Amino acid sequence: MDLAQDSSHDLQAFVVSNSNRSAVEAIKTWPNWPGGRLALVGPPGSGKTHLARAWAERVGAVISSDLAPPDRTSSPAPILIEDADRRASDEILFHAFNRADVGSTVLLTGRRLPSTWRVKLPDLRSRLNALTVARIESPDDDVLLGVLEKLFRERNIKPTPNVPGYIIRRIERSVPAARDIVAQIDQFAGEEKREVTLAIARQILGREVETLDEFG
Repeated sequence: MDLAQDSSHDLQAFVVSNSNRSAVEAIKTWPNWPGGRLALVGPPGSGKTHLARAWAERVGAVISSDLAPPDRTSSPAPILIEDADRRASDEILFHAFNRADVGSTVLLTGRRLPSTWRVKLPDLRSRLNALTVARIESPDDDVLLGVLEKLFRERNIKPTPNVPGYIIRRIERSVPAARDIVAQIDQFAGEEKREVTLAIARQILGREVETLDEFG
């Protein structure tokens, strides 16, 4: 029986710390973004998707990478375009900015600053250069501890108090890495029918080191 709870994109479930607080505050200022546009930028695994999806759910935004020209007879719904620096074409970005011009709001996410995105249209280049940016840094200890606590809770796992701190000092500093290690611990502890202790965490992390050595 899978007792894990569904993961939530609710903003209340987002772990806030110094590494992301300014980005969270910027998201909360919607719909008063300058020009109706905001770029949410940060490294992989920093929580961009969670924060962006939480905003989209709260405001009823359309999550899309295929935009048509705006209908100027009505105010379009808010729009979220994820990975805009890697997946969105000039045409899609141009339509997104035009939608903001006629009353919509647009949130773009990416790994790099908009001023560095590769585009060909001069008008789009100038718009990206002027875009307001909210930055998320790599997760700090407070975020990783909060994420681990949330992931353990979702899987109904009760680790001993020393387990989370031990884990964050030994894994990649990203949310996907935390999610992966918790999934491994859940599977291992379930199979062995043992308490989730520091010994289990050591065993799982030791397996990862052996795997890296084998394939490295």
